[in-house]
Amino acid sequence: MSSSDLQPVKPPALRPGDTVGIVAPASNVKRADLEAGCEALRRAGYRPFYLDSILERDLYFAGSVDRRARELEEMFVRDDVRAIVCARGGYGANYLLQALDLEKVRAHPKIFVGYSDITTLLTYFHDAAGFITFHGPMVAKDWLHEDGVDLPSWQAAVSKSASWDVPIGADVSGLVDGEAEGVLYGGCLSILVASLGTLYEIKTANTILFLEDLAAKPFQVDRMLMQLKLAGCLDEVRGIIFGQMLDCVQTANQGYTLQEVVTRIVGDLGVPVAFGLKSGHVTSGNITLPFGVQAKLTVRSGQVALRILESAVTR
Repeated sequence: MSSSDLQPVKPPALRPGDTVGIVAPASNVKRADLEAGCEALRRAGYRPFYLDSILERDLYFAGSVDRRARELEEMFVRDDVRAIVCARGGYGANYLLQALDLEKVRAHPKIFVGYSDITTLLTYFHDAAGFITFHGPMVAKDWLHEDGVDLPSWQAAVSKSASWDVPIGADVSGLVDGEAEGVLYGGCLSILVASLGTLYEIKTANTILFLEDLAAKPFQVDRMLMQLKLAGCLDEVRGIIFGQMLDCVQTANQGYTLQEVVTRIVGDLGVPVAFGLKSGHVTSGNITLPFGVQAKLTVRSGQVALRILESAVTR
């Protein structure tokens, strides 16, 4: 279950003035949110582009499976599109796993960004196609808010040609001391767990595993972590860092912390563990994390450092 069986393919860097393709592989999108996010991308120096079909609806999906799959393939194939950013997550990316022409995608490596339900595609493109993928801000979610995107990490991830330090806020805490290097990998906990037992099961060996989620009660987080543990998915991880874990509470006065809950499960693995990194479901300042690059996690006396050891893109 190694996340580094293939030599990682680094996509071309994103530069000012480049065209960014917007896709909706999962749930449907509101036009106002999409346009607001696109305007923010323009202010950041990019040219957002999307197909009119992105606003289609089928139940809670952004149109049919075929529409969503063909949209994503087209954005990979188009020469004028330099990066692909998802409009939002929601649910439905798993339907695309059997509908996509992976060879068509593999032939056109590009920056691909998203989180939440998009975790399915981040891990699939990494594991099956060998791409570096990007866990970061989405157009109709984070870019539309003035403080929704952590721009320094975005720029470092999609355009920097050297190593860099992931911004660690005051709310990030160390749970288990240690130091480790490995391939940065992971995403939304519930989506990662949903891959188990399928042909698309996550590959966690030799990773610095990033785990985050939204509005999962502590006992549900406990259950998902135990499922990963019992499935052997934590046996060969080299370090674990949790996200902000927004709204992951049972009650306001529950009498215990989520940090205590997760430490009971992963505290005996003999690897460094940290908690609180703001990537994915966050209150503000969504940090972009490149999945598939070598990273170093250091936890000492409650202090945390996460360093990306190599560029995620080619110049």
